[in-house]
Amino acid sequence: MVGINTAHPNAIAEEAISGGAIAEFAGYDNLRREVRYGKNSRIDILLESDGRPPCYVEIKNVHLVREPGLAEFPDSVTARGAKHLDELSDMVREGARAAMFYLVQRGDTERVAIARDIDPNYGEALDRARAAGVEVVAYACTVTDEGVEISAALPFAD
Repeated sequence: MVGINTAHPNAIAEEAISGGAIAEFAGYDNLRREVRYGKNSRIDILLESDGRPPCYVEIKNVHLVREPGLAEFPDSVTARGAKHLDELSDMVREGARAAMFYLVQRGDTERVAIARDIDPNYGEALDRARAAGVEVVAYACTVTDEGVEISAALPFAD
């Protein structure tokens, strides 16, 4: 089964982060969703704690598989996605922490990569963001009739 409903990833990520299932985002006291930041944008999740820089988390739903075991993002051109990467880079330059979180809503993948042939501009934006210090985090999900749950961290193959 594959989770393609783009309304679900933020709630799945929120539950997993709050429950301690995402090691990369552990240790924050406060989680807020849809917080305004940057140039007229909203961050999917903002993590905050006293004494720590805030962590801006942008979540992307990943369901495209063209090669067995490899999940790819994006599945179409996404100028908005590239804009989000540039804004995450700005947050890092201002002293915050920022992460691009790829949530793979399928259980048949072993790694995640960028579909540069589909959107080379997004790939270039991710390269700039990573060079600026934006982290890349990817997790697979188990998708069943009963629900969707985070199952395992995935390596980023790009």
